[in-house]
Amino acid sequence: MLKRRLGNSELYVSEMGLGCMSLGQDENKAKEIIHTALDQGVNYLDTADLYDYGLNEEFIGKAVKAVRKDLIIATKVGNRWDDNKEGWGWDASKSYIKKAVKDSLVRMQTDYIDLYQLHGGTMEDNHDEVVEAFEELKQEGIIRYYGISSIRPNVISSFASKANLTSVMMQYSLLDRRPEEWMPLLKEHEISLIARGPIAKGILSDRMLAKEEQSILHNGFLTYSYDQLVELLASLKEAFASRSIEDLAFQYILSHEEVGAIIPGASSCDQVLKNIKAVQSPKLSLEEIQFLRSLTTSNKYDQHRI
Repeated sequence: MLKRRLGNSELYVSEMGLGCMSLGQDENKAKEIIHTALDQGVNYLDTADLYDYGLNEEFIGKAVKAVRKDLIIATKVGNRWDDNKEGWGWDASKSYIKKAVKDSLVRMQTDYIDLYQLHGGTMEDNHDEVVEAFEELKQEGIIRYYGISSIRPNVISSFASKANLTSVMMQYSLLDRRPEEWMPLLKEHEISLIARGPIAKGILSDRMLAKEEQSILHNGFLTYSYDQLVELLASLKEAFASRSIEDLAFQYILSHEEVGAIIPGASSCDQVLKNIKAVQSPKLSLEEIQFLRSLTTSNKYDQHRI
């Protein structure tokens, strides 16, 4: 699988990483999904200490122990479980970040993390303190690089201006093109965009219309109504009869040089293989990219801009 460089770092990741949030709590099944991805050339795994109370990190650590040095492992920090594990709160303090990273190291049976990401962030956080924590962890050799996962433009702009970010993870798909407005800023600071949600909760797939999920039927997706989604998918099928919807969804995102990788989730080995097939499908032509843009909305974030 082709690789891309994240920011100006030494991390070269497969164009598709494995978003591990959907692995579930069956360790054997999780291990099969991970190994299927690795066997197909995926070298980038994304998790978070929040997922399944840290169990997700544990499964990854066990599954990749023998090949750890060949992989890029990314995890996240900032969401702190309550003592009874019935909910969580936000804690971006330096003390918590430096404690949480050690817990992640233990769970993943590793002595370093390739990419450590702030799992959200607000303008009320002490951004200087967050950056200080990450920089100290870099100096100590505990993390190699750091980034943030955020869809708040004001938070992204603040960290881009004062931190050596390697990446920003954002929800990005043909149906959610809001990150495109911020690509010039990321490019200026040599920050890669990591695209989560590339098939928009499964809408950008051949199965969406068949499932007719109630939430989509009633609420649509962002600015799209259900009827508009039906019309859009029909137009895509007509215009690209020889390609799957997933092909178009993945290749549209990868057509942007600012994108370092896409990280679709997977709850089965078949889903991993289907995603990989879409990533390895032919690239889109400039005319095809422009056509896809003409069919979809160039939406923008209307909150957290200042």
